[in-house]
Amino acid sequence: MDNTPAAAPKHSRLAFIDLLRGWALIVMIEVHVFNTFIVPATRATSWFHVLNFINGLVAPSFTFISGFVFVLASQRKLESYRMLGSAFWKQLGRIGLVWGVGYFLHLPFFSFHRMMTETTGEGWLRFYQADVLHCIAFGLMVLFISRLLIKNDHHYRRFLLTSGIAVVGATIVVWNYDFLNWIPAPIAAYINGLHYSLFPLFPWLAFMLFGGYFSSEYITARTNHKEKEFILRFALTGAVLLSVCIVGMALQADLSILPIDIRANPLFFFERLGIVMLLLTICWFYADARKTEKSFVLDVGRESLMVYAAHLLVIYGQFWHERSLAFYYGKSWNAAECLGSTMVLIIAMSGSAIAWGWMKRNHLPLARMMFYIFAGTTAALFFIG
Repeated sequence: MDNTPAAAPKHSRLAFIDLLRGWALIVMIEVHVFNTFIVPATRATSWFHVLNFINGLVAPSFTFISGFVFVLASQRKLESYRMLGSAFWKQLGRIGLVWGVGYFLHLPFFSFHRMMTETTGEGWLRFYQADVLHCIAFGLMVLFISRLLIKNDHHYRRFLLTSGIAVVGATIVVWNYDFLNWIPAPIAAYINGLHYSLFPLFPWLAFMLFGGYFSSEYITARTNHKEKEFILRFALTGAVLLSVCIVGMALQADLSILPIDIRANPLFFFERLGIVMLLLTICWFYADARKTEKSFVLDVGRESLMVYAAHLLVIYGQFWHERSLAFYYGKSWNAAECLGSTMVLIIAMSGSAIAWGWMKRNHLPLARMMFYIFAGTTAALFFIG
């Protein structure tokens, strides 16, 4: 996931990656609008079940691409990383920013004093929950540290593959235990989804590990001028995974051996991994055929952290008498109202991404100053509020 206000890379950006990430963010906006504001009766309709399945592909796409991009972008910075050069500290700062934004979006109160004195036990659990940004930040740290320690590309690739498989395999066991009984809540929240966490490390970290693995394979293929051959094998692997998992899920349902929580099912994971691989393949062929260089979807993908945080603040930010739009209008809109609101928010977020991207490309020092002023002001208001 990109973060502001680093300059947009000019040589390592590949349009198909930003296309998938951009579309994932656009659909994510729809997910949050519909899930928050749609009237409950609509959820029982057949079309909403289809929509819900599509929406469920957003987080796997987002996390997979985050791992894919990190390994791809880090390839040309390895020496600086290992020498603790400027790239090393910038990468740590970017990971810290993603982590910080994740916790900022879950603040129970926008006031340090109120947070320390008024937050209930339940409120702290909600604050600690692992959301997609927490998972991505942790995953980036794993990819980063392991890349520093494992110098051999082949060994690194093997580490990513075996670690990804291990995480998926362990998930079904990990979800059987309430780790809040044994370890502090801020750590327990990362392990499974028993206490509000929607994207715990098991299994979501594995999407990043597999993203990193396939990225390393892609780098090799691209270096050897066999990119298209790799993409075709990549697509075939995705199709096989999807087909096997569909059959496997059907057999499990017939035998009534599905895990209590579907997210702990390895077939659930690999089914979505297969679909994400096919979606990335489609984006590759589209970008290759159209020679895509400019698109509002690319702009959204390249400013993913800003768009992610901004649209959540619009929906859930408590800016009106310490209440949010979700509080005032939650579960009260019909499908047309949700669709119209989604389009308005997508246009607003796309415009913001285009403007911020232009500012970074053409006035980077000013963009950095604006970012630091905004971050400093926000932090000051939080601690004095």
